[in-house]
Amino acid sequence: MTAPSPNPAREVALRVLTRVLGGAFASSELDRELKRGHLPGRDAGLATQLVYGTLRHYRRLNAALTPLLTSSTRDSTRAVLLAGAYEKFVLGTPVHAVVNEYVDLARGGFGPPGLVNAVLRRLEGLPDVAALPQWLEAELQDAYGSQARAVEASLLEPQPLWLRLTGEGVNALRGEGSEVEPGYGDVYRVSLSRPLGVTAAFKNGWAQPINPASFACVLALGEVEGRRVLDLAGGSGVKAAMLASRGAQVTSVDVSDKKIRPARQNMGRLHLKAEFVTADLTQTPDLAPADLVLLDAPCTGSGTLRGHPEIGLRLTQQAVAGMADLQRRMLSACAPLVSPGGTLVYSVCSVTRAEGPQQVERFLDAHPEFSPAPLPDLQVPVTTSGAGVLTMMDDGIDGFFIARLQRRG
Repeated sequence: MTAPSPNPAREVALRVLTRVLGGAFASSELDRELKRGHLPGRDAGLATQLVYGTLRHYRRLNAALTPLLTSSTRDSTRAVLLAGAYEKFVLGTPVHAVVNEYVDLARGGFGPPGLVNAVLRRLEGLPDVAALPQWLEAELQDAYGSQARAVEASLLEPQPLWLRLTGEGVNALRGEGSEVEPGYGDVYRVSLSRPLGVTAAFKNGWAQPINPASFACVLALGEVEGRRVLDLAGGSGVKAAMLASRGAQVTSVDVSDKKIRPARQNMGRLHLKAEFVTADLTQTPDLAPADLVLLDAPCTGSGTLRGHPEIGLRLTQQAVAGMADLQRRMLSACAPLVSPGGTLVYSVCSVTRAEGPQQVERFLDAHPEFSPAPLPDLQVPVTTSGAGVLTMMDDGIDGFFIARLQRRG
C-alpha cells in the first residue's frame, strides 16, 4: 500500500520559507507559489497560515532549534524544522502527525529525514523569547508607551484583508458570499469567498487593497478635489489612485520606471487617471510646485511587521540609520516643490524615532519656512509623536508616522 503524499499546502509553505530564509519577501513568494500550485481555498489558507505564523514566531522557534543544529544546516532543512515546530507547539497539531508529515517532506528533498525526525521528536517546548529584537522592542516602547506590550502581542495575530470599497463593491462581495465588516471609513475588513482577482468588485474597479493607516496618509492632505497633488515616492501608485478617486489631479513620481506600468494598469482597472513621472527624488525634480505634496518616503517598514514579519528577522539599527539619511535628503530635495502657502505631508510606514519625529524635527530646523500644521481626521486611532502622529499599530492597522507641514506664503 502506497503511503499518502504530503499535503501540498505544507510543501508550498516550505518552498516559500526556504526562499525567505535566503532573503526573499514572503508575500511575493507566496503569491507566486499559490498561483503556480492552483491550491483549493482550504489548502491555500493552510499554506498562508504556515508561512506567516512561522515567521511571526520565528525568534522562539529558532531559539528552540539552534542548540540542535549547526551553522551549516541548509535553509530548506531549517524551514522544515521551523514549520514543524510551529505546528507542534503553536497550532497544537498532534506530534505523530507533525513528525510523519515533515519527515515525508524531508524525503522529498528538503532535508535529511533522520535529522528532521530526531529533532521534532526531541523538542519539548519553546523558550520564553521576545518576538522582536531588544532594540526594536525599545522603539515600540518609545512610540507607544503603556500600549507597547499590547502592540507587540498583536503582531503575532493574522493580518486582516483591508479593502477600500465603493458601495457597489460592498454589495458585490456580499453577494458572492464574502464577509464584509466595517473597518475605518471606506476601508473595510474582508474575508473573501474566492480569490480577490476574480471577484466582481475587483474586476470592476470597486475594490482596492490598502491598509487603513496607508489611506490615512491620503486623508492627511485634507480636501483634494480639483486640486493638483504631487505624490512623491509613489511606488506602485496605490496612494495616487486613492487621491485620484477623491478628485485630485495627481502627478506620481518614483525613481523606478518598472513600477509605472502596473501602476497605470491599476489606474485603468479603477477607471482613474494620473500622470506618472520617473525621477531621482534625492535631487529636486524638474516639476512645477504644487499646493499639496505627499512624500510617503522609503523606509524600513517596521510599522508593517504584522503583514511582513520577515522584516523582524533582518532589520538592524544600521539599516534604520541608512534609511533615515535617505529620507533626510529626499525631504530637503522635495521642499522646493511645495508652493508658498502650500502643504507637505511626510509619512513613513515605520515606528522608529529616527525615521519619524526626529526626521521632521531636523527638517523644520533646516527649513524655517515650514511649520507644523494640524492634521484632519485620519479615521484611525493615533498617538502624538513629535510634530506628527503615529497610527496605533493594533487591530490590523499598520504603524505609520504622519506629519502635516505648512509652508509660509
